[in-house]
Amino acid sequence: MTLTDDPAVEQAVTRLADEFRASLRPQVIGTVVRTCRQDLSGVPATALPEMVERLARERLLSVG
Repeated sequence: MTLTDDPAVEQAVTRLADEFRASLRPQVIGTVVRTCRQDLSGVPATALPEMVERLARERLLSVG
């Protein structure tokens, strides 16, 4: 499975795009989420969706 096929990434991008659409382009959000997913590669699969979204949200808040 690639990062573009990862449900944790897809779900986080969808939710965060809704949240940050006024201040950030969807491409930026996707890049941040994929980077966060890579950074969390050692996290157990059951925790990934929540952890990816939390980390991405923090990073997007610092950018936007």
